[in-house]
Amino acid sequence: MGDTYWTRIASPVGELLLTADGRGALTSLSVPGQKGARSVEAGWLADAGPFRAAEQQLAAYFAGELEEFRLELSTHGTDFRERVWSALDGVPYGGTTTYGQIAARIGASRTAVRAVGGAIGANPLLIVRPCHRVIGADGSMTGYAGGLERKVRLLTLEGVVGRD
Repeated sequence: MGDTYWTRIASPVGELLLTADGRGALTSLSVPGQKGARSVEAGWLADAGPFRAAEQQLAAYFAGELEEFRLELSTHGTDFRERVWSALDGVPYGGTTTYGQIAARIGASRTAVRAVGGAIGANPLLIVRPCHRVIGADGSMTGYAGGLERKVRLLTLEGVVGRD
């Protein structure tokens, strides 16, 4: 499968664990306590080099200076999950969407909303692939693998929470 590189970087939402493949494409971004988070495995290579662009862009994002990440990403999910994750990429900074809207965007039926939620919960690239922008149909802050407190912090940073 090739080499896996990893590094940890500090952020306002806790220490982030980033992984990349042998080409340097970002394969995961995890936060402490995240449901389903990756953890460093034997044989992985600790090297900050492949993550310089990600580190710079994350710093700019948390400083309120970056609204769209431009990083090479590489994920491996089912066709359904990849379609859901791709739809997440289309949710703009400062905006939100619902599970039902994501289902509609990928051509899934309304009965697939629960499966869409499962795919969103399995997103390996928190923050960069903005699953925190998905809210309940009633506008409520619903599940987030990184924890609802982090979701609220990210949406506050983006100006979604706290608007008049």
